Amino acid sequence: MVGYAFMGAAHSQAWRTVNRVFDLPSQVSMVAVAGRDPAKVNAAAQRLGWEQAVTDWRELVARDDIDLIDICTPGDSHATIALAALAAGKHVLCEKPLANSVAEARDMASAAATARESGVRAMCGFNYRRVPAVALLRRLVEDGRLGEIRHVRAAYLQDWITDPQFPLVWRLRRELAGSGALGDIGAHIVDLTQYVTGQRITGVSALTETFIKRRPLPAESSGLSASAGPAPSGPPATEASASPAAEEAGIAAGTGPVTVDDAALFLARLEGGAVATYEATRFATGRKNGLRVEINGSLGSAAFDLERLNELEFYDATAPSARQGFTRILVTEPEHPYLSAWWPPGHLIGYEHSFTHQMRDLIEAVAGGTDPRPSFDDALQVQLVLDAVERSAANGSGWTAVGHA
Repeated sequence: MVGYAFMGAAHSQAWRTVNRVFDLPSQVSMVAVAGRDPAKVNAAAQRLGWEQAVTDWRELVARDDIDLIDICTPGDSHATIALAALAAGKHVLCEKPLANSVAEARDMASAAATARESGVRAMCGFNYRRVPAVALLRRLVEDGRLGEIRHVRAAYLQDWITDPQFPLVWRLRRELAGSGALGDIGAHIVDLTQYVTGQRITGVSALTETFIKRRPLPAESSGLSASAGPAPSGPPATEASASPAAEEAGIAAGTGPVTVDDAALFLARLEGGAVATYEATRFATGRKNGLRVEINGSLGSAAFDLERLNELEFYDATAPSARQGFTRILVTEPEHPYLSAWWPPGHLIGYEHSFTHQMRDLIEAVAGGTDPRPSFDDALQVQLVLDAVERSAANGSGWTAVGHA
């Protein structure tokens, strides 16, 4: 594994757990984790369950005792690591979004296609596909229980950067993250809705906004938490009155520009004719990790809320009118996706289980010689939507077609 912060910890939990829960054709060995800081990566290896720690990810790619590379780094390094790993014959799991640009994502998808010919597999880590309630929602759509899909409504709301003193972590810098809320959390709802409906987004009309233009430089950063460096002395310059010279002074005094979006909103059309709305923001005060998706069809509706992860709302419009109404399905039965390996009905699972399910599916695909999903091609499709959103927002919200993978 390359990287060991928030996603690295989540992936490590899943790798430690997956063979203890599921009966799988292969046994996982957590051989080594890579990170640049020797003390931190060694501490992470001990804490997260890795046998060894190294300070250069290239060592992992070169080793004969490693079969799979798990990429949990910021987006600016995804392409470099994945291309090297695939060329070396390693299977690859790469966190979302796949890359920081369409060009990088195309290179990665092409490399994955070439590697596939030699039995090497690649998957992108959109973990919310593996929430049992989401998988059940997809099953309802596939079985025709919702009929013709007409509306898709998706929102992913967080608030962790509403404080203007929150520091300029890597997720707020375009050169490292590629985009802001759009790629960080918007990518999730794009993939999730395309997955459950089985339909590709074909066009968008979008706007994006950055509410806080400058932030303190970080003293230390780890995932979604960080601390600012020492406060600069003297009165702060206001955004409206800051001259170029004042901006340069601000940078020297310990602030820097935010170069990504804080919020992204867009209308979309799906290839089956449905219309859709999407909202991704890290400025929804009071919302910590609020992901909600609702699908309306000719025969019914269904809705999923991540804050009620074990539930799915379902409305059956074919039932007699006297018995119509949204039904709360508690998704904990053994016949529900993934749950036969866990607890008795009514005993709940959590966020971390989606990663364990992800690793299960990846291991089974590699062992069975099949292509895991979402593939790099699937992730490229998401990247094309993100690109269309940014182009639309930059062009006055004009209608913008989504390219083809």
